[in-house]
Amino acid sequence: MAVLPVKFTKTKRDKLAQVLWILNWISVITGAILFSLGLFLKVEINKRKELMAERDIQYVPNMLIAVGLIACAINFLGGKICYDCVDTTKFLRWKLIMLPYIVCTFFFTSCILVGALMCYSMRGELEESLDLGLSAALKFYKDTDTPGRCFLKRTVDLLQIEFHCCGNNGYKDWFQIQWISNRYLDMSSKEVVDRFRSNVEGKYLRDGVPFSCCNVNSPRPCIQSQISNNSAHFNYDHVTEQLNLWPRGCRQALLDHYTHIMQSIGLTVLVIWVFELSVLTGVRYLQTALENVLRQGDPESESDGWLLENSFMETARSNLNIIKNLGKCNQVDTANNGDPNINVPCTSKATYGPDNVPLQQPAVTS
Repeated sequence: MAVLPVKFTKTKRDKLAQVLWILNWISVITGAILFSLGLFLKVEINKRKELMAERDIQYVPNMLIAVGLIACAINFLGGKICYDCVDTTKFLRWKLIMLPYIVCTFFFTSCILVGALMCYSMRGELEESLDLGLSAALKFYKDTDTPGRCFLKRTVDLLQIEFHCCGNNGYKDWFQIQWISNRYLDMSSKEVVDRFRSNVEGKYLRDGVPFSCCNVNSPRPCIQSQISNNSAHFNYDHVTEQLNLWPRGCRQALLDHYTHIMQSIGLTVLVIWVFELSVLTGVRYLQTALENVLRQGDPESESDGWLLENSFMETARSNLNIIKNLGKCNQVDTANNGDPNINVPCTSKATYGPDNVPLQQPAVTS
């Protein structure tokens, strides 16, 4: 029994072909949108790649770019097919191509769904990449004279100002690293020397943060040094008073930024997948309806269209049997050492002379 059969008249078939021609051209536009979304996501990631660890997180934008380009090509071909299917005689040139086209388009449409799901599943890898990358960036913040790292101070400062964040997980991350270069420290100062000696690793650690951590909305002048020392500031308690620093860490700020982008892209890709699946369903109905018209031999007659000629189980069983038979046809008779002619009987006996040259048999006379 056919799955979801629909009866089509000649007029309905023509209208369906015309509508599908228009929808395929719209699908070309959606393919361009997929390509643009992948390109946009790739650019956004590359903007702050120096703040990310070496992780393979480019596979999502790369897949969207590839799927978008393929969508443009496939739907362009689909538009040409549907345009010719308005005329039943022109359908003959596409008859052998339409079923493979539908199968390939079905698997391609599945790739669009996978791309949408990958946009939502990318968060974990992105969070790990940001955590490691930001930790390294903060560690090398002071290396303004080191080639390959001299840009990190400016990058981190701009990041904290733009995203209203401080540190990796919070402002206290700056307490655990030396973020002031030795060239700007007075080594003759007893306080500086004592700080170096008090640290096991010989680093200059202090309870301070860079200026870019300051909250510009705070009415109080920014307190960015001796943050945990209440006696160093008038009318100040670092435990109870709300600090005039950005409270959120930059890892969470960037993660929220990219998550919002990926969720928006994922929802758009999901809508495009539903649209592409609808177009593919229409093409399948058109193909089966036109094939049934050819079987009947009357282009003006009614015909049935369906998604599957048999039920899902019967179709799956039939395809499985086809695969099994193909496997059997490719098997070699190993018992005969792979020689298919070893058991073929000889129809005539020939006499061989020197150098294995067959001798001419004498003619038999009656």
